[in-house]
Amino acid sequence: MAILAAVPRKEIRLSLPKSNALPWLIVSVVVIGLDQLTKAIARHALVPFMPHQVIPHVLNWTLAFNRGAAFSFLEDASGWQTWLFGILAVVVCIGLIVWLGRIRRGEWRTALPVALIIGGALGNLIDRVVHGQVTDFIQVYWHTWSYPAFNVADSAITVGAVLLIAFGLLGGSSTSGPKKLL
Repeated sequence: MAILAAVPRKEIRLSLPKSNALPWLIVSVVVIGLDQLTKAIARHALVPFMPHQVIPHVLNWTLAFNRGAAFSFLEDASGWQTWLFGILAVVVCIGLIVWLGRIRRGEWRTALPVALIIGGALGNLIDRVVHGQVTDFIQVYWHTWSYPAFNVADSAITVGAVLLIAFGLLGGSSTSGPKKLL
């Protein structure tokens, strides 16, 4: 007993984690889930490149596949682009996750858009890894004009980027009112 009493005791303190924005990754998980679910439904229910009219002259469900990037950039390359865009998605997501870790949890004007971008990037990354291509199925058009087909992940990336820009220019912080531009 005397030997145990002579051993100095170290006090262990458990500190609560810093209140960072990492819980916003739940939004990313929801985006990934919706993206993968809708892509699976599209691959099962639609015939490739055959439009299924949803709203006449405005919206079709049209199954398409993309081995390239946005607007089929590098679509016809020999396959190396899949790895390039996959590595790029991983690097960007790691950087964005680190950024989330440094943002306060209440800074939703930054955390929400970043989480949307992460979810979209990872949703398309899953497609590249599992299928070797990204599944697109939403086609917006007006009479003879047509926007390239896209998916839920693309939408999340776009909305996240637009929100980051809008909140950055106009929004200020979530704890104060709007910033003045001049």
